[in-house]
Amino acid sequence: MVLKSFVFMVVSLAITIKTFHVSALDACPKCGNMEVPYPFSTDDTCGDSSYKLYCNNNGVLEFQSAEGFGYKVLSIDLATQKLIIKPPDLVQDDDMCRTTDFSSEGLRLDENLPFNVSTRNTVILLNCSDNLLRSPLNCSSNSLCRVFEDKMLEGRNNACKSRLCCHYLKDSHMTSYMIRVRVGGCTAYTCVVDIQPQDPADKWNYGIELQWMPPN
Repeated sequence: MVLKSFVFMVVSLAITIKTFHVSALDACPKCGNMEVPYPFSTDDTCGDSSYKLYCNNNGVLEFQSAEGFGYKVLSIDLATQKLIIKPPDLVQDDDMCRTTDFSSEGLRLDENLPFNVSTRNTVILLNCSDNLLRSPLNCSSNSLCRVFEDKMLEGRNNACKSRLCCHYLKDSHMTSYMIRVRVGGCTAYTCVVDIQPQDPADKWNYGIELQWMPPN
């Protein structure tokens, strides 16, 4: 009887330790005001390392591209397994329009990680080469990029309005790991999630929606 009680105590202790260990790994502390739910990880003591996010020195939660460029996390939806990151800022010099991730040629995801760009993103490309006229993108005068330029760039430096612009819906026929900018193509972009064209441009949901596969 004493032996059985001892065995029961040892097993119970082992289960308690294991449960504590798992729960400690599951939950990451907040980053600023943002919750970091499982499976996301901000360090080696919590979450799943395949779902790495970064809490920068200012307490801002960031998603990093394959090139190491950081994008602010705006929201995380566990129910739909999607997160929205902030599009890069526009930089307008006297003769150049670009986004802050231009040196990385835009957003590129690591294809070995469980993230991809969802099909609810409408990408607005700015300062494009005339080469884009031969593409299947909408670069016409009624492109949504014109609505964006007229409303959101009104009264600002016109470097981003001086050349061709285009837009496209990120559908399943395109690579879901990249939004590209480059010399000879387009040098700047922004992105809208689940766009409602009838809404004014200042009411659009600006962001880049990523979806993730659940952990094994």
